Amino acid sequence: MAETRPTLSHLDAHGHARMVDVGDKPVTRREAVAEGFVVMAAGTCRAIMDHTVPKGEVLNTARIAGILAAKATGQLIPLCHPLPLESVSVQFDLPSLPPDDAAPIRLRIEATTRITAKTGVEMEALAAVSLAALTIYDMCKAIDKSMSFEGIRLLKKTGGQRR
Repeated sequence: MAETRPTLSHLDAHGHARMVDVGDKPVTRREAVAEGFVVMAAGTCRAIMDHTVPKGEVLNTARIAGILAAKATGQLIPLCHPLPLESVSVQFDLPSLPPDDAAPIRLRIEATTRITAKTGVEMEALAAVSLAALTIYDMCKAIDKSMSFEGIRLLKKTGGQRR
């Protein structure tokens, strides 16, 4: 029995990359939520919370970077549609800090994107989390060379319908 391969929406009949035609899809209210973590020393997180990082206020800068990334996703990812986003939020969950400042902790980033459109906003939410994490890294790398990222993923998407 022959195995059927799934149809890939971003490839044409000749296997060439293409932007998906969403012209016939219905306009629906759509939302996506993504998360990711920056792993850092507890002392780095303490510096963020105490506003003593030499490069400035980390979380507000990272929040703005995440929002800008969501807005620019159609320009950054080749086959994504440019979208008129209605809402982007970027939030941070700061963990309880252990007494040992060298102990690793995980700072959680969550981004939510919303739109009423013919296509979803999951890539925008993922871009927001990714750029917020990169901004935190950039601003704190001088005080913590061991930082890393983990768990960047889509948690939820709503709206639209599968064909």
